[in-house]
Amino acid sequence: MSFSDATHATHASHSSAHPLARYGWDERTAESFAPHGRQGLTPARVVRVDRGRCDAVTADGTVRADSASVTGPDPVRTVCTGDWAALGPGTHGLPEVRALLPRRTAFVRSTSSKRAEGQVLAANVDHAVVAVSLAAEPDLGRLERFLALAWESGAQPLVVLTKADLAPDTGHVAADAETAAPGVPVLPVSARTGAGLDALAAALREGTAVLLGQSGAGKSTLVNALVGQEVTAVREARDRDGKGRHTTTSRELFLLPGGGVLIDTPGLRGVGLWDAGDGVDRTFADIGELARECRFPDCAHTAEPGCAVLAAVDDGTLPGRRLDSYRKLLRENEYLAARADARLRAELRRDWKRKQALGRHMAERKRGPRR
Repeated sequence: MSFSDATHATHASHSSAHPLARYGWDERTAESFAPHGRQGLTPARVVRVDRGRCDAVTADGTVRADSASVTGPDPVRTVCTGDWAALGPGTHGLPEVRALLPRRTAFVRSTSSKRAEGQVLAANVDHAVVAVSLAAEPDLGRLERFLALAWESGAQPLVVLTKADLAPDTGHVAADAETAAPGVPVLPVSARTGAGLDALAAALREGTAVLLGQSGAGKSTLVNALVGQEVTAVREARDRDGKGRHTTTSRELFLLPGGGVLIDTPGLRGVGLWDAGDGVDRTFADIGELARECRFPDCAHTAEPGCAVLAAVDDGTLPGRRLDSYRKLLRENEYLAARADARLRAELRRDWKRKQALGRHMAERKRGPRR
């Protein structure tokens, strides 16, 4: 079947019997794609992106496609693993991505560059799985940072404590993680022994999951265990701190044998917030609950009389570390928002100057040469 012939076959059905149903195709996706289908384009899900091209799965199999037409200067709006795309015939024998469907959710972090920009790591995800290694003492502040971005993405967070076979007692670590992640399931697993894998696979059986964590968290080993075959390379982490080098170098989407799909991501050393105000609030929902009991509605929880948050720190109900983490993430999010606003204002000023210069040029042309 040719690429153009597959176009008509792939959008003939919008039910669960659709050839892309295993990859997450549903009625909402079908409705979003309908205008492109009427133009004769082919639906596909992006499973990997690199160098202006992407691998996308269609009803007729995985194809290499040119994504240059949807790769712009804004990293948040460029093609990403997990995107749903409309493909059409292209040049050089490759199909090309003509359009991206609107994203239901997106996991976005700020880039490490000096520009106030975001970077989308995965699109259209239902579960954000944060992997935390038990080979070393977990960094709860980093976990809270991941959770803030996970909640902000629109996905349901899930904390997975990896390498449980290396921890003599997972109970107290799980309790600490639950304190840092109120309302979020916490699941210890061991890819080596298989403990917890069935429960994790059941949690990911429906929808799309993205796996996140820093280098050495055991993500590659976990992906291989969940997929049921070695699809990513594995490197040993350092014994002294549990950290490792990047094994995964790009974001890639895999089918899970029991249902669902999983997006693997490279280890993240820097996890900057990006417009994550709501995510911070949900991550620290316990502090929000305490704040309702403060004497003053605008209480900053620093030294105000009648502050219920400070009282909870004093009596041990709320860990002081957690309040410090909350303040830090709030400050960072506010700072990034201010930088983004400044960048937007600068871009508007540059655009206005370009329009003024063009207006002067057109006026001079209309007047003609001076005598």
